Amino acid sequence: MHPHPAFRWEDRPAIRDLVRDIGFGALFASTPEGPRVAHVPVVWLDDDTLAFHVSRGNRIAKHLDGATALFSLQGPDAYVSPDWYDMGPDEVSTWNYVAVELEGNVSRMDDAGLLEHLDALAHEQERRLAPKPEWKRDKVDPAKIAKMLTAITGYRLQVQAWRGTLKLGQNKPDAARLAAADALEALGRRAMAALMRGAK
Repeated sequence: MHPHPAFRWEDRPAIRDLVRDIGFGALFASTPEGPRVAHVPVVWLDDDTLAFHVSRGNRIAKHLDGATALFSLQGPDAYVSPDWYDMGPDEVSTWNYVAVELEGNVSRMDDAGLLEHLDALAHEQERRLAPKPEWKRDKVDPAKIAKMLTAITGYRLQVQAWRGTLKLGQNKPDAARLAAADALEALGRRAMAALMRGAK
């Protein structure tokens, strides 16, 4: 993560919320075949445990149970032109971003745990689609669900290290940061502009 202390983000409830809101990221692990990554949807099981699943055919799957893994999630990001700061010719361009890394031990779920994870994942996403009625697993033929379970494997990531970065121009004077936020807003980069305006 970014080494500048101004960008360090240690607010665990806010990090949990970002992970919940985005719900998708990259899981990295070392394997005897070299480093591997799986792109996975996630849902919190409790304050320190993420659940995810991968295809059994994914080359990382057979190496995850008992491994130490790193889940990486990208939040809003944007290129920042030095011209927007209006601070003179010696400024350089940069990239503002929000990112999270969660490191911990992985354990495989049994089929009952995998079903609970899939139900929780669907519920978390479906509730955002209201007023559409919520899709639930009981709408699907149980034989099809059973077949699906033979194709995927569920895992828990017990988070032991939390690393967050909020790089929002906090190292610039307020006027410069707000001017850059205005420029991003004008380009339609509203999420980053709002975060930069709220940065301390």
